[in-house]
Amino acid sequence: MATTSQDKSTRTIHSAACLIIGDEVLGGKTVDTNSAYLAKWCFSLGISLKRVEVIEDDESEIMEAVRRMSDRYDFVVTSGGIGPTHDDITYQSIAKAFDLPLKLHDEAFQKMKVLSRPDTLTPNFDWETDSPALQAKLRMVRLPTDESRDLKSQFLFVSDNLWVPISVVNGNIHILPGVPSLFQALLDGMKPFILPRLVDPEGKGTCRILISTPMPESAVAAYLTELAARVEAKGVKVGSYPRWGKKRNTVTLVGRDQAFLESLVAEVEENVQGRRVSQEDEADDL
Repeated sequence: MATTSQDKSTRTIHSAACLIIGDEVLGGKTVDTNSAYLAKWCFSLGISLKRVEVIEDDESEIMEAVRRMSDRYDFVVTSGGIGPTHDDITYQSIAKAFDLPLKLHDEAFQKMKVLSRPDTLTPNFDWETDSPALQAKLRMVRLPTDESRDLKSQFLFVSDNLWVPISVVNGNIHILPGVPSLFQALLDGMKPFILPRLVDPEGKGTCRILISTPMPESAVAAYLTELAARVEAKGVKVGSYPRWGKKRNTVTLVGRDQAFLESLVAEVEENVQGRRVSQEDEADDL
């Protein structure tokens, strides 16, 4: 039985994916920081971020990616491509992917009028007079709209200081701007909408324990392999990370059951001849 948009907008969130859209990222002009911010945000809430992709401003690429991600993951965030220029095609591409029209969202438009800063380069701009500048602004508030669903669930206004809504398409695709400050503010503002749908509605998130070891990875590989197999059923992931050029490497224990993680610390410290640290470089002087 196919999952409907309504189902996707209410089901428990276990997994997430991030789609970064922009030629400027692939061309090396801009460094993507939004996926890193989302990764930390998901980790803090106990959401498993499964995939991050970067694609160009291409309609067919966007359509294929959002359809696939919407099917595979509970919570999808896109970043970029929703500005006023010709190459900002995220809204129209996602609308086309799900056979939705682009409709002027009047509330967003009215908020834009009130909250937008005056542009000193266009002092004669008039919100009531049609012009290329006005049409460019309207591109940012013509949003994918499914009139068969509750409109309030499709457009989330998460801050009184921002006119930009989070457009929610197909129940689980959340369209955010690429500007890092806006992306972060909107993502943080979305948290109250997400918390009730988490495995742990209190949003306690995932725990990570770091253990610093002077031993090379090859020397601890056998033990960590055995440990990983033993604790997998408890939802614990064991990681090993070399720190090139440093005397010490890092072993990590990641999971949701903090008490169980704590019960493993002494054993791991003994077997890797290490010590627990709060940050990777804490024991570098030992």
